Amino acid sequence: MEFAAIFALSLLIGALVVLVAVAVGRQKDELSEQNEQKKDTSAPVEENVAKASSKKQKQQQRPRKEKPQQHTFSHKLLASSLKNHSGNVTCLDFSSNGKYLASCSDDRTIRIWSTKDFLDRDHKCLRANVEFDHATLVRFSPDSRAFITWLSTGETIRIYKMIKKDDGTFSFKAASEDFPQKHKGIVMNIGIAETGKFIMSASVDTTIVIWDLKGEVLATINTNQMTNSYVAVSPCGRFVASCGFTPDVKVWEVCFAKSGEFKEVARAFDLKGHSAGVYSFDFSNDSRRMVTVSKDGTWKLWDTDVEYKKKQDPYLLRTVPCQVSEGSRIALSPDGRVVAISNGCDIAMYNTSTGELEEEFHGVHSEEITDLKFDINNRFLVSSGDRAIRVFHNATGYRAAIQDMKTMLKKASNDGVRQRLQQQITDAQNALDTVLNAAKN
Repeated sequence: MEFAAIFALSLLIGALVVLVAVAVGRQKDELSEQNEQKKDTSAPVEENVAKASSKKQKQQQRPRKEKPQQHTFSHKLLASSLKNHSGNVTCLDFSSNGKYLASCSDDRTIRIWSTKDFLDRDHKCLRANVEFDHATLVRFSPDSRAFITWLSTGETIRIYKMIKKDDGTFSFKAASEDFPQKHKGIVMNIGIAETGKFIMSASVDTTIVIWDLKGEVLATINTNQMTNSYVAVSPCGRFVASCGFTPDVKVWEVCFAKSGEFKEVARAFDLKGHSAGVYSFDFSNDSRRMVTVSKDGTWKLWDTDVEYKKKQDPYLLRTVPCQVSEGSRIALSPDGRVVAISNGCDIAMYNTSTGELEEEFHGVHSEEITDLKFDINNRFLVSSGDRAIRVFHNATGYRAAIQDMKTMLKKASNDGVRQRLQQQITDAQNALDTVLNAAKN
């Protein structure tokens, strides 16, 4: 009996142990499932929090605007590069006294550079701001105390006076009123006569407007060339010339009475000889020589010192093959000894006496050359086409001057003339040697 009771009690205790073990096992499984569910629901939340934090950091870190790299160019005859503009330079002009170079850019500024600083390491300039617009063209007044500009958006001429300060620098003051709007086409050039008697503006739609200095229209010219590719005022201030679709250059005289009153615009002469449209032209400083460059792949030198009122035509002196492209520009040195021609981003320099190609500059700018000018003293050639202005030594001009003076020396019979020529030859040779030695170093 006792044995049976002990056996029954053992079975009961074993059953209880088994039930407790099963209950504990189930509780562990439930807890494990709950933990897994918590992990599954908390993972996306943590991931979203991490993403939001990362996005916030990216928003706080403003992207840096990388400045466009300045186009690099080097050449043994490169005197300097003027780089203060932050936009592309569209036009250049030297003052008649030779002291200043003006440049305008789409960065809404006009800058005045001192030519005596061209060979220095630092190139300081004075800045005139164009409010709410930018200038595409700039020209100095004959007295170098003001300049005129063409405004891109306003489509008008604005005059700025240069006011000299006590420290020798200038401040700039715009005239109270701009010129009235008269052009329907895009204006591609402006000019002011060296006599100070008139201002010229020309658009691509064959229209040239002659203004007085107060903005009153004196005359309007229709060039009848389908389109104008280039128009300019002669350095003597008497003539306005234009070229375009037709293979000639047309020249007018702007006539004034002895009392100073405007009379008329009269046709003076034409330059005929190209077989295709003329891209550009230029005058020597005395207006007795002109050069033209054409789509026909040649440049020509002309003698324009003629009695056109007696129907005398200009003389063609030389025709030279050259590389050209749409928009090619030509510049004649003030002394008439050197021609520079742009072809895209390249420049070629020729001796006008021989027609020989003497210098070539390739890849001068990152974009097509927009302007080409010699300084009044024949020392430098400047060009624009991107944000930089390139300044070149005119070594071709020194060589041409030396050659011309040697020829004159052989013909000279007067001792005084011979001594003066010999001194000029020595000075020119020393200047050329200085340039070439600097290039070597």
